[in-house]
Amino acid sequence: MKARSLPLFDVSAIGLSGLCLVHCLALPVLAAFLPLFGAWSRAEWVHLLFAAMAVPLTGLALWRAHRRNPLPWPLRGLAVAGLAGLLAGAFGWPTESLETIVTVAGSLMLVSAHVWNWSRRPSMHAHPHPRQ
Repeated sequence: MKARSLPLFDVSAIGLSGLCLVHCLALPVLAAFLPLFGAWSRAEWVHLLFAAMAVPLTGLALWRAHRRNPLPWPLRGLAVAGLAGLLAGAFGWPTESLETIVTVAGSLMLVSAHVWNWSRRPSMHAHPHPRQ
């Protein structure tokens, strides 16, 4: 893959984290109106699916970025903490009543890590080609 594909992984990971946030925050509200959304918002497989997709997507995005420009430790820590929050929420840890809070915090940290990673990319206009 070319260097241009790098943002695709970050954008995909940000989108996935956004879907996770929508799932955690919006679906319970919609559940009051639509029983189908209520069942989907409580389905444990949905949490596990989001976490299972987030781990390799984040790993690939950050690994590819790290190969081009080493990641600072705080960015790595933010990503790891975000993934840990998603995984903890997916498994209902520490308690089922805190699942949404832990998952939302993890999603926000993960989105922040990907936005930070994305912002580290060199601008296409940073080194303009000399005029001929």
